[in-house]
Amino acid sequence: MTGWQTLFYKEVLRFWKVGFQTVAAPVLTAVMYLLIFGHVLEDHVKVYDRIGYTAFLIPGLVMMSVLQNAFANSSSSLIQSKIMGNLVFLLLTPLSHWSWFVAYIGSSIVRGLVVGAGVLAVAFWFAPLGFAAPGWILVFAVLGAALMGALGLIAGLWAEKFDQLAAFQNFVIMPMTFLSGVFYSTQSLPAMWQGVSHLNPFFYMIDGFRYGFFGVSDASPWLSLGVVGIALLMVSAIATYLLRIGYKIRS
Repeated sequence: MTGWQTLFYKEVLRFWKVGFQTVAAPVLTAVMYLLIFGHVLEDHVKVYDRIGYTAFLIPGLVMMSVLQNAFANSSSSLIQSKIMGNLVFLLLTPLSHWSWFVAYIGSSIVRGLVVGAGVLAVAFWFAPLGFAAPGWILVFAVLGAALMGALGLIAGLWAEKFDQLAAFQNFVIMPMTFLSGVFYSTQSLPAMWQGVSHLNPFFYMIDGFRYGFFGVSDASPWLSLGVVGIALLMVSAIATYLLRIGYKIRS
């Protein structure tokens, strides 16, 4: 294997070795959300004309799991390596910043998709789902996981201890995820809050992904694709720049 392939393999193996914690636990968490919200709100909330609430909820939970686990993979790997001191072994290799970026983002995509597939497999027991546009499902899952993996790289490079990383996740990632339309349609919000929701790039990842299942969404899938693509380019540019200058890892 080449340099980036070896690092990619190492990062995939890192989360797979503790799969009960990194894969099974997030799947269980998503299922608990589905059980609670689906059972309580199924007969009280109507989303679109022909889609039950539980069915509407499943794609949002799947994508939320993909995003959160893609972020956790790259960010936790970097902060653990920095704190334990074994990051120096990577710095001694002739790997370029692009090799680091591709390996960390690639492993984040793998973890996000594995967890998302697990949630989707279990969720089929709760409500029937269609695949109106499977291509959109795959595109938004991969782009969303890549975006969150790059954001995790930035957070992992910036944080110097677990408390800082936890603060980034609790005060940035979690609020933006929960306010992105995972549990509700933005069409049910007042006009002002609809506008606020549309400023959240997480909304377009969730909404575009959901379009792949139902063929309907709150925003055009092409608009969502454009927003997610631009956000991915911006975050990736920042992440590769920080890797190139060795931000907080070379000093």
